[in-house]
Amino acid sequence: MIRVDNLSVNYGAVRALREVGFEAPSGQITAVLGANGAGKTTLLRTISGLVKPRQGAIYIDEFDVVGIATENIARRGVGHVPEGRGVIEELTVEENLRLGALSAQVNLTDALNEEYERFQVLGERRKRHCSTLSGGERQMLAMARALIARPRVLLLDEPSLGLAPQVTAQLMRTIAQLCETENLTVLLVEQNAKSALRIAHRAVVLHLGSVVANGAAADVAADEDLRRYYLGVVTS
Repeated sequence: MIRVDNLSVNYGAVRALREVGFEAPSGQITAVLGANGAGKTTLLRTISGLVKPRQGAIYIDEFDVVGIATENIARRGVGHVPEGRGVIEELTVEENLRLGALSAQVNLTDALNEEYERFQVLGERRKRHCSTLSGGERQMLAMARALIARPRVLLLDEPSLGLAPQVTAQLMRTIAQLCETENLTVLLVEQNAKSALRIAHRAVVLHLGSVVANGAAADVAADEDLRRYYLGVVTS
């Protein structure tokens, strides 16, 4: 479970998040939606300890992680897949996965085999350098590198960015399956509101750093004003 309480973040004189508060229940997908510049990426970076908030609290299973080092937040079971995937192109698929397992207390052989079973294309390409992978394959690798550490919370930042619609649809199905089979708490930042709302249980909508909607994903999807003014979804 993630609970964000009265969270504000400044970049100099610019207020990126304004007294943000919401809960992301365990075992569910919570979509974080909004236009570019709404504060979505800042929210994930603050939860994972990469950005220090001006005020507020962030609870991971009732433990406030504000002020905790990023690596210690990761050890508490938080996995973060940043925007842009961030795989190391000069390394092979397997070398990237080994990096993800460095600080985790897992049996490396078993953990690697589990990710190769989950993402079979990665198993087929385990000895290839990441520079040879497609965009969809790199996104799978970024997710697998986070999952190999056995997180309880998974932060996903724009996983569909730059992917073809068919690849995006498969990726969203994978995220939904992960949430169900692994009982993960997933915080999904997405510009593609339609795709995110199809698989999400709950949704938080940000606008200029503030929460303008917070509730069941179905209710957000049905609200024409939210879709028109904040999500960029044309209503019929």
